[in-house]
Amino acid sequence: MAQPAAAQNTRKQLKTANKFFDQENYRAAIPFYEQVLAKDPNNALALFRAGISYMSFDKEKASDYIYKAQKLKPKVSKDVEYWLGRVDHLNYNFDEAITHFQAYNATLKKKDTRKAQLAQLIQHAKNAKIQFNSPKDIFVKNLGPTINTSFSEHSPVISADDKLLLFTTRSENVTGANADGDKAKKGQGNVATDGEYFEDIFEAKRIDEDEWEKPRSLSGALNGKGHDASIQVFDNDTKMLMYRQDEGGDIFYSERNGTDWTEPKKLNGNINSKAFESDAFITPDGLTIYFSTSKYSEDNTLDIYFATRQPGGDWGPAKSIGSQINTKFDDDSPYLSRDGKTLYFSSRGHNTMGGYDIFKSTWDEAARTWGRPENMGYPVNTPDDDTYYRLSPDGSYAYLSSYRIGGYGEKDIYTINYIKNVNVKGKVFSTQGDSTTVIPGVELVFNGQTASKEVISFRDVTKPDSGNYQVTVLSGRSYQVALSKDGKNIATEEFAVPVVTNDSTTITKNFYIPYVDTAGFAGPGLKPIYFDTDKYTLRPESVKQLNNVASVMKANPGLNISIEGHCDSRNTDEYNMVLGQNRANAAFNFLKRNGIGETRMVTVSYGERRPAAPNDSPENMQLNRRAEFKPILKEGQSMKDVMTAPAGGAGTTPSSSTTTTGTTTTGTSGRTTAPLQPGKTKVKAADGTKVKTKVDEDSDKVKVKTKGADDSKTKTTTKEGELDGKAKDAAGDKTKVKTKVD
Repeated sequence: MAQPAAAQNTRKQLKTANKFFDQENYRAAIPFYEQVLAKDPNNALALFRAGISYMSFDKEKASDYIYKAQKLKPKVSKDVEYWLGRVDHLNYNFDEAITHFQAYNATLKKKDTRKAQLAQLIQHAKNAKIQFNSPKDIFVKNLGPTINTSFSEHSPVISADDKLLLFTTRSENVTGANADGDKAKKGQGNVATDGEYFEDIFEAKRIDEDEWEKPRSLSGALNGKGHDASIQVFDNDTKMLMYRQDEGGDIFYSERNGTDWTEPKKLNGNINSKAFESDAFITPDGLTIYFSTSKYSEDNTLDIYFATRQPGGDWGPAKSIGSQINTKFDDDSPYLSRDGKTLYFSSRGHNTMGGYDIFKSTWDEAARTWGRPENMGYPVNTPDDDTYYRLSPDGSYAYLSSYRIGGYGEKDIYTINYIKNVNVKGKVFSTQGDSTTVIPGVELVFNGQTASKEVISFRDVTKPDSGNYQVTVLSGRSYQVALSKDGKNIATEEFAVPVVTNDSTTITKNFYIPYVDTAGFAGPGLKPIYFDTDKYTLRPESVKQLNNVASVMKANPGLNISIEGHCDSRNTDEYNMVLGQNRANAAFNFLKRNGIGETRMVTVSYGERRPAAPNDSPENMQLNRRAEFKPILKEGQSMKDVMTAPAGGAGTTPSSSTTTTGTTTTGTSGRTTAPLQPGKTKVKAADGTKVKTKVDEDSDKVKVKTKGADDSKTKTTTKEGELDGKAKDAAGDKTKVKTKVD
């Protein structure tokens, strides 16, 4: 009986797909497999072979297809465990890859030569897992669709001015690719044995940092009938090294002639042979060439050799770069840093993550040899091939060619940028009111991680004078920013810092937090005063500021303050507690002499325990040698309740009637101060500090106890001109202070 036409067509499509598959012409096979699967989506064999075909173009789809094929038909192929291992490895599922390779290995006979390959693949997966779990802080960026296509692009060569890129492509734009449109559509024409177009050299001019002009083919003299690939420009970009498919593959050079290039000439027999020579690099002085060749290998793998220029100008005999670099696997694509001290190369040996990886080795001047190669790590390297590592002219970034997830098809060209620090600066504002009040003394701690999960932390404190902060952080990650004041956490926010690849970027980031800065509400009249090192003598500018504080307090008789003395970290904690108290006393005594009742003020020393800025510079230490003035508010009170006049002192107009602590005043003259009333009071400052005050009946003895949000405590007793104080910090360390109050 005749079979339906649709079934016959499906078998024909599958036969065509299998034909291309057996020829390893995977690009041509995929469309035919997809036609089969469109009509028969559960065709296990079509899924399996399409999955293998997709491995160079779409690794995730390759995994989906092969896994589905195995689920539909567990024995779809006797090699299915091998291919599951391969596709898991490419998709970063390293443990699963090892399991599949081990399962496949168990099916092989003891003397099967494939066991050695499987052992190598298992080791690659183990290597990859180590590298992937210890990533470098590196930003990998695809050059984009102007340069990269669904075909293979590789071998980037950048001009000395960083404005011209030469590269190699197997795209449909190569010479002769569309000479016969019908044949080209069928995968014929200018194609190699794998069904892909032959390689040609193209160039593109840079428009800006991320944009390139449309590439143009250097098809004239440079591109022949087979593969042609760019290698290096040298002698001030007037000459080019290139690869040409000739006698197994040889190294040629061409000279620039205006906007074109001369007919390539082959390097001499010390470099080229009937074997395969794939890549080369000439040092900046033009005296040494490093190149990869299979001439000296027993199993036709590539090794790196070098030769020096002879007095006559040609290349002398080749010498091996040494067993420290060369392995029994392919070692290719040598490239040296400008100073000649670092060698970069690609290898399928050493501790590769899979396929070719980029390695570097440093020249040991004492031993006159290259040091042990170091895998450049993830994400420079991936589980697939990574090759042709080339530094930019200034060495700040690099180019490489790679098969990796997220590309445009096969091998693409990428840039490798080492992530740099970025300056983050700004202010911290209060969300209370109109959100324009800057809060000084806020500690900001940026907590993040490196790529390898190492914890990193950066800190600064908003400055007393401007409220500014500035930190230098590693870019390209999110930070949890903890904001606190006087030891009390106020808010934690997440802040994503973009990737920065230069050292001069500054980002402005302001924070808005629910905090009432009582000193800020009191205005400029309550700004801190500063002291010289190891002194508590008032400076002339401090006297001026204290006059402002006195004016504010006289204008606002309901305002009572805590005077807090602070120090830098130059001396011991005990010494600084006494010095801080002396500084607070100096301000207390001045204000008392200028008409402020002593029962409206309490003093406390924090020594070095509450720095306004890190003690890491003379400027920051100066910010810490200070006395601050903090309004004391009762529970439920706000600054509006105690301020009868705007900050700025006497002469301003108060509200017509204001109730203060037991005293009512009207008008702008004849004010009376409102001392702390005899008895006990219990208040809480805006920073969370609790203050208990006890005043005797005749007001000659005042006891003040404070407890900070960090559990630090102070106890101060003032009686008949003497002050006796005790303090305990958050860690439990105790300090005693005893001094006279003028």
